[in-house]
Amino acid sequence: MAYEGILLGMGNPLLDISAVVDEHFLNKYEIKLNNAILAEDKHLPMYEEMAGKDNVEYIAGGATQNSIKVAQWMLQIPGATNYMGCIGKDKFGEEMKKNSRQAGVNVHYYEDETAPTGTCAVCVVGGERSLIANLSAANCYKSEHLKRPENWALVEKAKYFYIAGFFLTVSPESIQLVAEHAAARNKVFSMNLSAPFICEFFKDAQEKVLPYMDYVFGNGTEARTFAKTDNVEEIAIKISQWHKASGTHKRITVITQGADPVVVAEDGKVRLFPVILLPKEKLVDTNGAGDAFVGGFLSQLVQEKPIEDCVRTGCYASNVIIQRSGCTYPEKPDFS
Repeated sequence: MAYEGILLGMGNPLLDISAVVDEHFLNKYEIKLNNAILAEDKHLPMYEEMAGKDNVEYIAGGATQNSIKVAQWMLQIPGATNYMGCIGKDKFGEEMKKNSRQAGVNVHYYEDETAPTGTCAVCVVGGERSLIANLSAANCYKSEHLKRPENWALVEKAKYFYIAGFFLTVSPESIQLVAEHAAARNKVFSMNLSAPFICEFFKDAQEKVLPYMDYVFGNGTEARTFAKTDNVEEIAIKISQWHKASGTHKRITVITQGADPVVVAEDGKVRLFPVILLPKEKLVDTNGAGDAFVGGFLSQLVQEKPIEDCVRTGCYASNVIIQRSGCTYPEKPDFS
């Protein structure tokens, strides 16, 4: 099987500014733990304050980019993954390019002349994290970039697509173009619920593209917000049974629940898969855990492995990431 360019991701590339903070810091900026939000004016001074901390780290991130990097790491096949998104023409943008290429991902960024590269404050308290994204240039992606012949050629080449729900706030038109292409060519298109605010405030855009999704990823909190009900297993089934634009692939819903089992719904049935439990003292930082799960899952999916292998690999990848700072990993996976 030819793996070159088999997996294409699109999303909001953000440079993570990650630091350990305290409760006082969270209260000062009105931040809730284990949440993902877009920055408001009240949050803007926070980025400079975090950059001044001794423990600050800069890591190329953004949900989709994290997942694609982890998939590339798990695959260990040069040139298997491509990624598109928008950065600024600045120092952070250069850092992002360097970091992503080192990870083996072929990045095809749209470079905006007017806005700085997007950043994401990763506030870590006791291993738990909260994300505050200042999209800046990431918010400037245009579908014209996607339509350029050299970029559309990447869409034509790919057999699997992954886009986090966060991209719905930026370029729903680009998502629709890729989704319709996938349905017309019997390719596999997957997305993520991504955050409660996406399920709440961008629900119309989300529901418009849902019929094209062959795989829907999310966590328990996002699933409950999406369905406005509590039973995650029922929600997973309901999402999997939502009408489809193409009958080639059935829809499979995959919901992670932290330390609780992963819920997989297909054909009106639910299967539960245990995660790899980690002693509290080994937990460094949950940032990127969900993205890493998706990356591990996709690395097996593109090899046409059964769903249990996809889930097991997703669990392995997220287990590695939560024992490290940010969405980072060792040089090679230790996985069979």
